[in-house]
Amino acid sequence: MRGSEFTELRAFVAVAERENFSRAAIHLGIAPSTLSQTIRSLEERLGVRLLHRTTRSVSLTDAGIHLLARVRPAFEELSLAVESINDFRDAPMGTLRLSVSTIPAQMILAPILKEFLATYPDILLEITVNDADIDIVKSKFDAGIRYGKRIAQDMLLVKACPPSRLIAMASPEYLAQYGVPEKPQDLQHHRCIRYRYESLALLPWTFEENRKIMEIEVSGSLIVNDVDLMIKATRDGIGIGYMAESYIVDDLREGRLVPLLTEWSPAYNSWYLYYAGHRQLPAPLKAFIRFLRVHADAGQDPDSGSTGPD
Repeated sequence: MRGSEFTELRAFVAVAERENFSRAAIHLGIAPSTLSQTIRSLEERLGVRLLHRTTRSVSLTDAGIHLLARVRPAFEELSLAVESINDFRDAPMGTLRLSVSTIPAQMILAPILKEFLATYPDILLEITVNDADIDIVKSKFDAGIRYGKRIAQDMLLVKACPPSRLIAMASPEYLAQYGVPEKPQDLQHHRCIRYRYESLALLPWTFEENRKIMEIEVSGSLIVNDVDLMIKATRDGIGIGYMAESYIVDDLREGRLVPLLTEWSPAYNSWYLYYAGHRQLPAPLKAFIRFLRVHADAGQDPDSGSTGPD
């Protein structure tokens, strides 16, 4: 195979997997116009159309589906072959792509980034912060970090931090004006600040009584999709917020926020690093898992994992 043919096929796989020329061009590090010309050259050489193109979408023709099914395994095998060379290096090398939700990005990753990158200077770490439920395999991420209950059951997990709990909290000024709720049902008579996921679902406010979980319907004049904005609004006395206790520990310690109804708020599942177990782990991901174990006391071997939260 000539070098130009390899380049054309690599470009085709990138476009086919992302169904978008712009995203594929960014992945390949080339201009969209160059990528478009490369695909045209491949189609002209093969004498068949591989992609349906419109101004808004890209999809595979029957010929494109057939070609992708044949060449994708070959490219995956080539990637594994190149990755296996990492076993002969003194230090791992390569790119590690992580999809991380907002809270663990700030609470887990931010404090360890400097040390990790200093320990592994040959690893390029790319972090995408997104609260949506991402398919990390389809989106070409090596791993993700999310709350345990929001992770697909077929993923292998590594605990990224100790268990925490979701608690209601308010500013001293709010409580002085509107009073302190004594039981979860009292929240229905308060101004509550709600959080909306990127999936458009609202975060449920759950509590526990006699080992039974109950969900409280709350209301208020503010809904946000950014956790830091919700905390800021809670500090400002706009209403009662609901957040992971470990994320607001400084606010609680310094009295800017007051924890509420803690006797109804049990510890819950932790955040986990998760990854697909059907393929060999890349060396950068192995290194990150070992590093995370030291900092989070995960107690999980990088070549194994559980299929659900502890």
